[in-house]
Amino acid sequence: MHVKASNPVDTLPAAEIHPLIQAYFEFNHLKQLYRQGWLRRGIPDQRCESVAEHTFAVAVLGLLLCDSAFPKLNSQRVLRMALLHDFGEIYTGDIIPSDPISLEEKHQLEHEAIQQVLGELPGAEDYLALWGEFESGETPEAQLVRQLDRLEMALQASVYEHQGLGDLSEFYATARAALSDPGLRQILDELEHLRT
Repeated sequence: MHVKASNPVDTLPAAEIHPLIQAYFEFNHLKQLYRQGWLRRGIPDQRCESVAEHTFAVAVLGLLLCDSAFPKLNSQRVLRMALLHDFGEIYTGDIIPSDPISLEEKHQLEHEAIQQVLGELPGAEDYLALWGEFESGETPEAQLVRQLDRLEMALQASVYEHQGLGDLSEFYATARAALSDPGLRQILDELEHLRT
């Protein structure tokens, strides 16, 4: 059973705190939240990617690819969405497909978490809307970020394999199933050729 993450702001004094300070303590938790898929495949804690590291890498992929490969997309929306896409995990933890929780329940828990973290900040409605846009995956920008999320996973699998941490074939297959853009699929093809 998946265990809900502890409240990252429990260490703050009970006094009234600026909403930005509280949000920082909350999203800082992503630096200490390991990606469960790696842990469950035997990647040691000390080598395991955190959710914050994954989020950073997805944003960098968006930065590096958006203008050159996807010039018609709104690059600012892509970057903002990439930075926010895992904020729901601050309180739910990193729920993976094998966890005994429905997609609807996962979405609801993550929506409540992101509302709690960002709800008091100026511009909260925009942040929540961007996260919802990513979750629904209906806009071209959301579709790109969702694909970059999976491509980053395959890139990280490649790094782990080159470090001798095991056969992570299943992560390439999962990424392949999620990539619809020919250019991103080509990157994955090249990445898989590096395995031989």
